[in-house]
Amino acid sequence: MNGHGGFAVYLFPQALEMLGEAIKPYLTDQPNGPHVFCREIDTGGAFTEMNLVGRNADGQEVQVELMVPTSMIRMIVSAQNEGEFGFGPR
Repeated sequence: MNGHGGFAVYLFPQALEMLGEAIKPYLTDQPNGPHVFCREIDTGGAFTEMNLVGRNADGQEVQVELMVPTSMIRMIVSAQNEGEFGFGPR
């Protein structure tokens, strides 16, 4: 799945607990729950591959590939910028 916006990947609470401190630098904590925001995602396999943009110690942008077992993923939400969609008020 590739797009212009990205994807919010929500993990099961047990997965967050199991991954512990290792996953925390990649999490975005929002009111709707912690998730990994990534630009590209590949769900075809035992591991889900997520490509995201990070920053190194010098503040420069770096590409990061994060892989977690697919069974840890609770939900993936597409955050594309392709106009409005849905049934809510506009």
